[in-house]
Amino acid sequence: MPGITFKTSETDYEILREMPGLRPAPYLASRGMKWIQRYDHSCLSDDNLRRCIAESYNIVASSFSHRKRSELGL
Repeated sequence: MPGITFKTSETDYEILREMPGLRPAPYLASRGMKWIQRYDHSCLSDDNLRRCIAESYNIVASSFSHRKRSELGL
């Protein structure tokens, strides 16, 4: 199963990066970005993964300008 990568808050990043089956996302985290990669599907429940992905979506969407959010219907 391929890895799943998602953006996190700084607090969640510090917690998740220490969990087995999760790691700082290659190429992204090395540039100081707070992205986590799940490479072992047994380490994070589907519900927790859904929460992380939803939070990632919100973090990324909130970084867009008001105009861009309007263009995208966010």
